[in-house]
Amino acid sequence: MGYLESRKNIAGSACGLAGLVLTFTGVAGPYWPVVVVGLYGAGALIAPPERPALPDFPDPSAQLDEVRADFGRLKAYLADVELPPAAGGRLTELTELLTALLDPGWVTEILVQDPEGVHTLSRAVRQDVPEAVDTFVRTRWWTRLAPGQEAPERHLERQLTLLHEEAERLAAGLRETEARRQESHTRYLEDRSQ
Repeated sequence: MGYLESRKNIAGSACGLAGLVLTFTGVAGPYWPVVVVGLYGAGALIAPPERPALPDFPDPSAQLDEVRADFGRLKAYLADVELPPAAGGRLTELTELLTALLDPGWVTEILVQDPEGVHTLSRAVRQDVPEAVDTFVRTRWWTRLAPGQEAPERHLERQLTLLHEEAERLAAGLRETEARRQESHTRYLEDRSQ
């Protein structure tokens, strides 16, 4: 069935019809079947190739569902880690913001249209936060062996602050996109009512 709709068949059929026209005008003579088949074959050969099908990319909302599942596992991991109060507070602020960004609703609708935002969230959940916390957990006891170095708590606090700022920028961008969308819809309704 696919060949019937292909460019090769359409071009060959058009050339074959031209062969039938030549037959009915008397140009092809007794060899008309060879002329029609030959023109069909020539048309099929000179037809442009078929366009390749577009790749089937995963649905961005499905990608967000995977990030949500990974975030659930990350929160379970973070619940088992002991952090100093200051870093724990920063981490709580960050996880609350990430929870709000990953909540289904209008944020998801806008986020699905922003691949950079999805990547930022995915990287924060799957790489940045776990690495920051894990590095702190692994290096904490080393500082006792090498006094005089900057405390790993300070590094963790700075890392979590930077990640929180990045998530806040993402949230601000999403709010701005939603505001523009509402303005556009308002203008549309105003124009329609005139």
